[in-house]
Amino acid sequence: MKKRAFISFDIDNDEGAKRMLAGQAKYSDSPFTFKDNSVKKHLTGDWKEKVRRRMDNVDVVIVLCGTKTHTATGIADELSIAKAKKKPYFLLAAYSNKHCTKPTSADVSDKLYNWTWDNLKSLIKGNR
Repeated sequence: MKKRAFISFDIDNDEGAKRMLAGQAKYSDSPFTFKDNSVKKHLTGDWKEKVRRRMDNVDVVIVLCGTKTHTATGIADELSIAKAKKKPYFLLAAYSNKHCTKPTSADVSDKLYNWTWDNLKSLIKGNR
């Protein structure tokens, strides 16, 4: 059974990488499905509550880390929500040829994994 994934990413800097990751969900051997829950514009009211509700319906949170992730407060908040909800998550480097950074809410022990198809499939299955 495919896992439902929430992708947390920096919309200002890494939207192209997120599109590629979401595209991989369409592969016939993909272990995950993806519903685009990203916030395209500022949510009115309590946006964090809206993110919490969106995370209720996922099995895993993928934190897509780019070069400016450490400055993206929305990603830090989304990761904090995932942790509070005890959702399994992992950090995935958006680029193999650039220095990718972790969100400020990441634990020191959180590993930043290289984005390869084999790695992604393994991580989705819980091998981390």
